Amino acid sequence: MEFIQQNIFVVAVAVISGTMLLALSVRRPAGAGAVSPAQATLLINRENAQLIDIREPNEYIAGHLCDSRNIPAASLAQRVGELEPFKDKPVILVCQSGARSSAACSTLSKLGFVRVHTLEGGVAAWSEAGLPLKKGTRR
Repeated sequence: MEFIQQNIFVVAVAVISGTMLLALSVRRPAGAGAVSPAQATLLINRENAQLIDIREPNEYIAGHLCDSRNIPAASLAQRVGELEPFKDKPVILVCQSGARSSAACSTLSKLGFVRVHTLEGGVAAWSEAGLPLKKGTRR
């Protein structure tokens, strides 16, 4: 107790920094449904997960995951009919960094999709992991 009283500033800094680290780990943008590029690859190969790229068409054309569909985030709710066959299957939402796709995950969850995930780190993490990107045509 004497140590705490003599070093109150150091203890306060430690408590505040610990609280901030805990808050950041709990509230990170990817959330509970986030999958790493390696986990996404397993879902794609083992469970035939559907990839949905929610970036704008020009971003998609510049480089996207193979076999992904481009449905921009702004039109996701209107085009949900295209995804009906995948309601009970794994769906992985992809954006550039993972921030936009986490918001889209909650949209699809509210629309009744059971197994919705976001690619943690997005296309940037996919590319950084050395996994292939396809350029060009829109699907």
